[in-house]
Amino acid sequence: MRASLSVLAILLWLSACARVDHLGRPPSMSVSESTPEFIAMTEPELFLPESPQRPEFGASLWAGSHNSLVRDRRAGTRGDILTVVIEIDDRAEISNSSNRSRAASDDVALPQFAGLPQRLDRRLAGDASMASLVDASAGSSYRGDGRITRRDKLTLRVAATVIDRLPNGTLHIQGSQEVRVNFEMRELTVSGFVRPEDIGRSNEVAYDRIAGARISYGGRGQIMDVQQPRYGQQLADIVLPY
Repeated sequence: MRASLSVLAILLWLSACARVDHLGRPPSMSVSESTPEFIAMTEPELFLPESPQRPEFGASLWAGSHNSLVRDRRAGTRGDILTVVIEIDDRAEISNSSNRSRAASDDVALPQFAGLPQRLDRRLAGDASMASLVDASAGSSYRGDGRITRRDKLTLRVAATVIDRLPNGTLHIQGSQEVRVNFEMRELTVSGFVRPEDIGRSNEVAYDRIAGARISYGGRGQIMDVQQPRYGQQLADIVLPY
């Protein structure tokens, strides 16, 4: 129990430190030199030619060097940069309606049976009679309606870096962007896997061409702190059953 309280106290202290970072001043930006993109650009993959270069290759108009005018400018190796175009305009609308009703009625009577009903009528209390022995009815009804309407629209462009090239040629890309306006920081991150043939001639790739895409658009700052409920309230919402 004491260990759990200590862990909880440490987590609360760390979360408080994150908000103290922009106490009375704008939020701090992350250091770009510590990102995986910077590491990929400073430590490119080792390129080994498949065959020795022959002398006639030097006179060819086609060359694979970065200074060549006819070189394919699309990203293809570790450390290359490409542009991710994010244009999300999704709309979903679901409507369900269900109705159910049931009615049942039972009537059991025994007016004649060898004179026995007449004899039993004399012993029954009140106005009871065997002519109307059982009279029962039941009914139930149910109606349910549900409707969901959702629309997501997001238009962004962000530069991403190839941080790895898989054995099958697929490129693992990752990109991030931070924009600070006054005391609010807007953060955009994107990552996923792209086939080289899906990259356009302008070195751009659409978000729907990225496999395992992870796109995050959020922020941090004074306004975001006010919009988020405190940790005690969030914990109470999880624990309390009402």
